[in-house]
Parts: sequence; structure tokens; C-alpha cells
Amino acid sequence: MLELKFSHKISEIGKTMWNSLCPTDNPFIRYEFLHALEASGSVCAKTGWQPLHLQIKDNGITIAILPLYLKQHSYGEYVFDWAWADAYQRHGLEYYPKLVSAIPYSPVMGSRLLTQQDPAPLLAILKQQIPNLCQKLSANSFHLLFPTDTEINALSPPELMVRKGCQYQWFNRDYSSFSDFLDSFTSRKRKNVKKERQKIVDQQITHIQLKGDEISHERMDQFYEFYRMTYLKRGREAYLNKSFFFQLQETMPENLLLIFAMKDQTPVAAALSLKDSDTLYGRYWGCFDEYDSLHFETCYYQGIDYCIEHQLKRFDSGAQGEHKIQRGFEPVPTWSAHYVKEVGFNQAICQFIDEEKMAIDQQLQDLARYLPFKNQS
Repeated sequence: MLELKFSHKISEIGKTMWNSLCPTDNPFIRYEFLHALEASGSVCAKTGWQPLHLQIKDNGITIAILPLYLKQHSYGEYVFDWAWADAYQRHGLEYYPKLVSAIPYSPVMGSRLLTQQDPAPLLAILKQQIPNLCQKLSANSFHLLFPTDTEINALSPPELMVRKGCQYQWFNRDYSSFSDFLDSFTSRKRKNVKKERQKIVDQQITHIQLKGDEISHERMDQFYEFYRMTYLKRGREAYLNKSFFFQLQETMPENLLLIFAMKDQTPVAAALSLKDSDTLYGRYWGCFDEYDSLHFETCYYQGIDYCIEHQLKRFDSGAQGEHKIQRGFEPVPTWSAHYVKEVGFNQAICQFIDEEKMAIDQQLQDLARYLPFKNQS
């Protein structure tokens, strides 16, 4: 008999158990990353992310884990359901709390059900249990964000509503150098990228790439001040605190790439990425002063350079940003799955998702036409 058990802290499950069930080396689903979020206080009930990690046990042995959170808001998810929450409020209903299976503050596609078994049968069981889980935890809805294609296929309607989105990713087609990559561009697009990179040279800005143990405590502290400034410029505090980044530096340095933009031997901007055996994940960036094309160079071109040099197959640059298209990042579909307890809203949300999917399909088709590659139809 299968048993479902909730844990209010990832430490209750433990590093050995958690990582033994991870089906890939994606750093965002590993214990070290999620534990750093909790241990630093970036993820907790106070921030609206109450951990409720779900273990699936077979005869007392944990065979699968679903990272799970009870949420009081929709911040930090990157699959936007604010309109749904507003509609609930207009009808005098409570949209929150809700159950969310996601990587907090990180729109990264990857496995959500951690298991060494075939996930499809377990997901089928979980899909049937979601209404009961919501009832037991007094949650009004359930949301699974940025899963794999295999997982989303197992979570198909009618039990769950499947929502489509769009991100931009770079793919390494065995390029030998950045110049080799640019050779795949049309002449005009290639010139545009070269001009942007030349602007960095003209402003006498250089870049350094630090990996693993090359990242000192002082360098991480410098990075954090840049990262925090990105939020302060918008009048708010950063989602993630300094303790989170210091813990990443301590527990998973091999997954970190820290890039500094330097002018007169002084850092003027920084970008922190995570990586695994085949993918670079661009995530955190900041600067004090604005320089022409600095963001493109630090966050995109330096990452592409790194992927080519280290033969990584993919560069996940995060959510949003149609400006990435002309720089060689391709539009790719993303997925999420949703259950809402209020039956009266199911039809309206289903219609919304269907109409949104048609728009996303058209967007993916249209955006592909703007890719800079030769012979692009």
C-alpha cells in the first residue's frame, strides 16, 4: 500500500534520501539548493512559502518525493495566476492558500516528482489524490510548475488543466567558438551582435569567470550587492538573502559560475549562474550603473562563451525577454498543471487556458521567424 507523508522541513527528509531519488543532476531539484532556501529563511511560512514536501512511501520505504509548498500569494512563481485570484475575490471567494510544486523563485524546467522509478504510474496516483490533498490541507487549488514533458503528459486533463507557456533557450550545435556560432547568423544579425560586443571593449570593460572554489567569500559578497540593487531600483527588497548565496557557495560550489564585469579593475556588474553536466542556467544579475550593452554581454554572451568552451548543450536564460530572440535564444514551450477546488471556476479557467494556448502557439510560430539564423523561414 502506498502512503503519503508530508514534511514541513526538507531537513526532516535529509540529504541522502532526497538526492538518492533525484533522476537528474539538475541543481535546482537537489537537496543543497532547496535546503539553502529554507535554512536562509528565504522560503518559509513568513515569506509565504510554507514547505510541505510530499513523500510517497511503499511499505514504509520512500520511493518518490514531490517538492511542495503551501502558499499565501503568487509571487516568485513565473506562471501568472493573478487574474484567477482577482476573479475569486470579486466573487467573495478565497483563492489562497494554494498548493504549489515548484522551485521557489526559479522558472526552471525539470523533474518535479523525484523518483528512480517510472514516474507515470506514481503521477497517475498523485493526480487522483490531489482533491483529497487540497481538502486535507485546506488548500483551494494545486499547481505544478515547469515539469518535464513526460510529467505533463501523465498529468493530462480532465483531472488537471494543462497550461502552456514560453521561454527562450540557447542550444549548442557543436560550435567550436563564438565566431563559429555567429557564422550561423544572417549578415545583418551577425553585425548587430558584433557591435554590441565591441561596445563593451570600447568602454574598456572586461569580464572574469569564476568557478567553484575560485569564488571567494568577498566575491560572493560583491555579487550580492549587485543582485540586491536590481530589486532596490524597483523599490523592493530581493527575494533571496545573502545567507542563501553563501550557503550555495559552501554546499554546491561545483554548480556555480560567477561572472564579473570589470572596469579599471573594479567590478561594475555581476551575474551568477548554476550549471549541471549539460546545461547552464542563467539566473541572478545586478549592476549599480548602466553601461551600453553590458547586460547582454554579462548575462548572455559570456554564458554562450562558457557553454561552447565547456561543451554544454543548452543555456537556459530564464523567463521572459523577447529581445533574446535576435541573439540566438530560441522560443521553447513550457508547461504547468492546475487543479482548482471551486467547480464553478473550472469552465472559465479552462476557456482561459485554451485561448491562451492558441495565443502561445501563434507566438511561438511568430517568434521563430525572428531568429537570426540563416535559412530561417
